[in-house]
Parts: sequence; C-alpha cells; structure tokens
Amino acid sequence: MKEKKRGKFPLKGKYVAMVAPSFVVDFSYPEIISYLKKLGFDKVVEVTFGAKMVNREYHDFLKDSKELKISTACPGIVDLVKRKYPERVKDLIPVVSPMIAMGKICRKIYPGYKIIFISPCNYKKIEAKNSKFIDGVIDFRELKGLVSEIEIGGNGGHFDKFYNDYTKVYPLAGGLSKTAHLKGILKKKEVKIIDGVTKVRKFLDKPSKEIKFLDCNFCVGGCVGGPCVESKKTLRSRRKKVLDYLKFSLKEDIPEAKKGLIGKAKGVSFRKNF
Repeated sequence: MKEKKRGKFPLKGKYVAMVAPSFVVDFSYPEIISYLKKLGFDKVVEVTFGAKMVNREYHDFLKDSKELKISTACPGIVDLVKRKYPERVKDLIPVVSPMIAMGKICRKIYPGYKIIFISPCNYKKIEAKNSKFIDGVIDFRELKGLVSEIEIGGNGGHFDKFYNDYTKVYPLAGGLSKTAHLKGILKKKEVKIIDGVTKVRKFLDKPSKEIKFLDCNFCVGGCVGGPCVESKKTLRSRRKKVLDYLKFSLKEDIPEAKKGLIGKAKGVSFRKNF
C-alpha cells in the first residue's frame, strides 16, 4: 500500500484520528481537522459520541445503585483505585471510558482503519496499550510539534461522523454527571464531584455514606488540566474555551450524515469488569 507522508510523520494504510473534546484548549476548531488531514489521517472524529454512549450506560447502571459507585471515565482514577484502594475495585462502575467506547464504534464503522487517539493525558497511553480498540495515542504536546510547520487553507470543515454537542463539556470537572441525565435517579446530595488526585484520595480515605456516585478526575480541573496540555492559561480560561466551543456547536449547522445517531452503535458493548 502506498505510504502517505507528511513531514516526519509517516502513515501506512488507513487511519482514523479520534479527538478528545479538550482539544480546544490547545487548538482551534475546525482548523484541527485540517491539520490532522494534512498529517495523513483519512477520517477525523470527536470522542463526544463515545461519551454519549458511556452516559447511557451510567444512567442505566446508577438507577439501581444503592451504595457508593466510582466513575471510570478517567484511567488515572481506575489505576489509583486498583493500586491504593483494592477494596474499592468492586465500586468501580463497569463501563469503558469514552476513548474505548469511541474506539469500539470506529472499529465497527471503519473496519480496516487504525485508530489513533489525540489526548491531553499520559494515562490514555497506558490505557490504549491494554486495549485492542486503540492503535496509538498522540498527546497534545506531540501534535503541536507535528503540525508546527504545516500550513493549512480553508476552515477544516466538520468532523467526519458521530457529531454530538452536549458532551463537549466532558473534559471539565463534573462534565460526566452533568450530562448523564441523573436527575430522578440520584439526589443532588448523593453525587460528589472531585477533581485532583489529592482530594480524591482524601475522600476515599473516609468516604461519606451519603454519597452514591463519585464523579472524579485525576487532574485538577478535569482533562483541561491534563499533563500534556500545552496551554499556560488559567484553568478558568481553559474552562471558558470548552464552554464557548459548546455554545458555538449548538448553533453550528451539521449535515445529518455526520450526526451521532445511536443506531450507529448498535451491537457494541460498553460494559467492562475491573
């Protein structure tokens, strides 16, 4: 098969780039799509549809939950619980992360393509190595280096498929619980949002019996505070970028064929035992 080459980044075969919604902290939309296409990616999708599928699983799982359950969207949290709180492994919600969920969907829709995740986080690289649904991870810092000399024209267009708007807030602390439609399933006082490993550990050392769902992130601020984010702006400014992106997306005219339809994920399982 002919090799597609862009600068120092060779691609052999067909590739899908799956972009974490926190990308707006370091890159512009829709220019990032042009950058990735210039690098040789055939398809560029956002992980927000995977997050939507994860939300559906959380909603279904938590409606019957009577005891503390811990979110598993962040691989750093999963690793922390396994290493430091083995007695709490049973409390990890048995659902894959949005990255793995989206990888599974892409395996179905784009058979034969290699799948690369564009990430703000090193933990995703570890998670990807242990999954057959992700072929590799490029973090934001690495992507900045790869596209530094690329010139693009036009505005990049839209993501190829699976467009979803409200889960664009997933990279913010509490983004999961705010979008999983938990009202009527859990009381507000039963949900605890914690960002930052130090605070998470403090809670797990002495958890409140009132809390039924812990929505937590390893990094302060959520994924916008990831170690591979290049931006030097404050967490407040990064959060605003994500919220501005959501506001823009709500007004964006997206072709029907590019929208994230639940039927596209039919037959795909998003459950996982930890």
